[in-house]
Amino acid sequence: DTAWHNFDALNTPPTHPARLESDTMYVDYGNPDDELLLRTQTSTMQVRYMEQHEPPVYIVAPGRCYRTDTLDATHSPVFHQIEGLLIDRHVTMADLKSVLRLFASSFLGGDVHIRFRPSFFPFTEPSAEVDIACVMCGGKGCRICKKTGWLEILGSGMIDPEVFKSVDYDPAQFSGFAFGMVLERIAMLKYGVGDLRLFF
Repeated sequence: DTAWHNFDALNTPPTHPARLESDTMYVDYGNPDDELLLRTQTSTMQVRYMEQHEPPVYIVAPGRCYRTDTLDATHSPVFHQIEGLLIDRHVTMADLKSVLRLFASSFLGGDVHIRFRPSFFPFTEPSAEVDIACVMCGGKGCRICKKTGWLEILGSGMIDPEVFKSVDYDPAQFSGFAFGMVLERIAMLKYGVGDLRLFF
């Protein structure tokens, strides 16, 4: 994908650490006008969809992503992500939380405990990471949850007005939310797989 779709349109400045070659796999690096890379997130689909469609927007976009992560029990340089995007009039953070709570209870079981932690992503404001109580140890602490009792399952937040401006949406008229989750991590939780490398 282009660096513009992967970073610039998503309000990620040239100085952001994610844009370094140590984090992103570039195919053609250097000239900002035509940098090509292996996409680091499915959020590029937000931009591509919004460029071609007027609001309201309701999409889910799965896809393969690439980062220069070291392969271990919970990370891989190649992984699959699913992106959710909802844009309409009067969308709030309460709508986002309701959707994510419904997903967690439907997919992982009605008794799953989740928490929202404030976070930062350049393309959402406010932003939150969503954790679930570790299903491997029941929240007691193990090597999978790094003894915290919690596992991060996704990043989310309200679309930053700068992202709307990059695709000519009026942030005074529309609001929305986005979330992204790694499918392998969700499968690990649902099926009790203790090591991501087993999928490969």
